[in-house]
Formats: sequence, structure tokens, C-alpha cells
Amino acid sequence: MAKRVLILATDGFEQSELIEPKKALEAAGIETVVASPKAGTIKGWNHGEWGEQVKVDAALDDVFAKDFDALLLPGGQMNPDALRMEERAVELVEEFDEAGKPIAAICHGPWLLVEADVIDGRTVTGWPSIRTDLENAGADVVDEEVVVDENLITSRKPEDIPAFSQALIDALEELEEEEDEEEEDEEGDDEVEEL
Repeated sequence: MAKRVLILATDGFEQSELIEPKKALEAAGIETVVASPKAGTIKGWNHGEWGEQVKVDAALDDVFAKDFDALLLPGGQMNPDALRMEERAVELVEEFDEAGKPIAAICHGPWLLVEADVIDGRTVTGWPSIRTDLENAGADVVDEEVVVDENLITSRKPEDIPAFSQALIDALEELEEEEDEEEEDEEGDDEVEEL
């Protein structure tokens, strides 16, 4: 079954950090759903000015972690700053973390991880200006292209997007392999019962 990734964003998302991972996921056969507190379309921020618009697929209040395999949090300073004031956005981050599902956050995106209180004792990275916030929330902050700590995947900046996208795809492929193995085990158990 195709994997599904929920992308949380609003106006002011860093254009490349939403559009490029979305394309990479879809090229790997993974379905993406953009959810926002705003209906219709949201505007990207690109090199200091408004950029492309992206279609919103679902309202923030209509999406649930149980219906998705992973969560993607693009950066851009305005986008996560607005989303961390949205109670439902913060709850979704908490739900994905409690379920142990991959959460991929890039640039300023980890601000939402701070707001949801899910990084205490975890190793993460992010845009340089938010690293103190991450440390104050109890994280071990490193300066690396992509950091994977259990279900959290974090990156620093647009240049990290290829590694960031691949880390999320790898996590989803690993999930799929685990599910396939579980199914095979269950089928094997059923065959034993029939004998």
C-alpha cells in the first residue's frame, strides 16, 4: 500500500523546502497531502519575496496522524512561527511522535518540535538562529546536513534538501519492509494453524 505523508504549512513556507521534498516523495511513489489552517492555496517565500502558490488539500482540523505514515514540516521563518500558534498543528506533531511515526523538520520547522515538547533528550539540527531554542527545549543540537534520532529527521537549510528528502524516503521504505515482514509472519502463523 502506498505510503502517505502529511505536509503542514501556511503562508510564508520556504518554497524549496516544501516543493522539492514533495516532488521527491511523489517520485518515490509516496502520496503527499498539504494541510493548512488556510483554505485554497498558500504562498511560498522565495529569496526574500513571495513565490509560488501551493494548493491546500485539507484543513488542519480534518487531518489525523492515524491516517498518515509520516509528517513533513517545511521551514521558512513565517510558516512555523504561525503554525506554532495553531493548537491543532502542535497536537498533530505530538500525535505523530506518540505513534513513533517519522517527523521530518527542516530549517525553522523544528520550532514546531519545540512547541510540541518532543525534543528533550533528542539529537536534532536546524537553522542557526533557532539552535538556542532547540537547546533550551532540552535537545542535543548538532550542525549536520541531516540528523536522524529515532523517528525525528531534521536538517538545517535548503542546501540540505536532497539528504533530508532521502532520509524521509528511507524511513518510509524501512516502515514498509517491517510491515511486509509482519504480514509474512502472520501468514506463516495462519499456515501453521491450518496444519
